[in-house]
Amino acid sequence: MLNTETNEPAETHLKDVLHEGKSPSGQAKPAQKRRIFAAVAVLALLAGATAIGTTLPDPKSSDAYAALAAEKASVESERDSAESSYASMKSKYDTLQNGIAAREAKLTTREAEVGKADAAVKTADAAVKVREDAVTGAEKAKAANTVADGTWTVGADIEPGTYRAVEAVGSSCYWGIYRSGSNGGDIIENDIPGGGRPVVALSVGQDFNSTRCGKWEKQ
Repeated sequence: MLNTETNEPAETHLKDVLHEGKSPSGQAKPAQKRRIFAAVAVLALLAGATAIGTTLPDPKSSDAYAALAAEKASVESERDSAESSYASMKSKYDTLQNGIAAREAKLTTREAEVGKADAAVKTADAAVKVREDAVTGAEKAKAANTVADGTWTVGADIEPGTYRAVEAVGSSCYWGIYRSGSNGGDIIENDIPGGGRPVVALSVGQDFNSTRCGKWEKQ
């Protein structure tokens, strides 16, 4: 090892320092003792560093390093495989989500169409109901204004007004109008028409009798 100031070996320089530091009696001077101690310490450090540098093994060549390197490579491989698997599953998931969204959109459209159809059906049902009610009302009104064979009190059993036979009567048809409460004893008007469709005018306070004439309808 060289002395950086004299380019001489450190050992030679140390010997010179030791020789210069002695008195004629062979004892080292106090000032020189410190220089000698420092030089010895430096030499010891340099020698130790050289020994350590030449004896420590390369950590990469150890079994532990090799095992850790193999474990790291295995973990990285598992990580890469997991990332690839995740990417594949994510792609499938996205595809399914897009399909679900498309089906939901179609379902929403279909529900709207069904709603429109239901509304149309309800509207049609309401219109039919109105027509049915109208027909029923007309039939009820017609029934209320239709008189069959029998004796009826005008204003109580039937409405006053003009009535006409619904169909042509036969020769046995008889009708009569009486004062109410007379039990047929007070005849106001009667007839045996013998055919055709006879007409009668009825007022409140009268009884009307129809025998074998069929139905009469208010005009």
